[in-house]
Amino acid sequence: MAPRVFLITGTSTGFGKEYVQEVLNRGDIVVATARDPSSLKFSGTNSSNYLAIRLDVTDRSSIKEAFDATLEKFKRVDVVVNNAGYGLAGNFEEYTDDQIRQQMEINFFGLMDVTRQAMQVMRDRQTPQGGLIQQITSIGGQRGVPLFSVYCASKWAVEGFTEAVSLEVKPEWGIKFTCVEPGGFRTDWAGRSMTFADRHPAYDHMDAKERMTARHGNQAGDPPKGAKAMYELAVMKDPPLRCVIGTDAYAAIMNKIDKYEQNYKRFETLSNSTDVEGYSAPS
Repeated sequence: MAPRVFLITGTSTGFGKEYVQEVLNRGDIVVATARDPSSLKFSGTNSSNYLAIRLDVTDRSSIKEAFDATLEKFKRVDVVVNNAGYGLAGNFEEYTDDQIRQQMEINFFGLMDVTRQAMQVMRDRQTPQGGLIQQITSIGGQRGVPLFSVYCASKWAVEGFTEAVSLEVKPEWGIKFTCVEPGGFRTDWAGRSMTFADRHPAYDHMDAKERMTARHGNQAGDPPKGAKAMYELAVMKDPPLRCVIGTDAYAAIMNKIDKYEQNYKRFETLSNSTDVEGYSAPS
């Protein structure tokens, strides 16, 4: 089987950095992107398996240029990994408008622009058609986490967007989607990569910086193992639409599924009391 071509965003730190190395170690090809690609360094690279290129998810021209360069050098892209993003921590009333919009601009709108370009390439510019678009979301894309309301909003948006788009594509295009939902891992996400809002006096009971500083470096997840799991999802013949990674994420999602069922069953009669008299659902 020919080596797969991966294009991964946000590869200077964290999961992106580990993922690039995993791809190289497995004998596949990787296009590593970052706002400053000159800072990227990996082992085992050569001109036939590696390309470092600038891609800023808030700059549409850089997105197109990155895909164009990938096709010029490697002729196709098999897996696009939307990994670029960051965490904004604080209570909702502590966030400024600029912080809120920046969080959504990078984590959601930037991801949408990369996804749009990836879909066009996979459908119209390579033979055979198809590929996988892997969205690195979060367990925060499935449950609300205090001190991360806008971060969770960005990841929930990615989840809903991706699920809907996955139902729009024609099967013959061969374009698949997976939302990878990590729990806590010992990356830079909770360290120097995190942005903290200024404190609001009403929220003296919740200090984001204090909580995240205590958590940083003590998470359950091992980043190289996380990257390995992401790679294994990427090379599956029939990858899932969603998959959590990390024991904490798995426990959290199972707990939420249980609570969801209890809640909706509790209000089953009310939920089903609103149909027009005599209405019959289409078969």
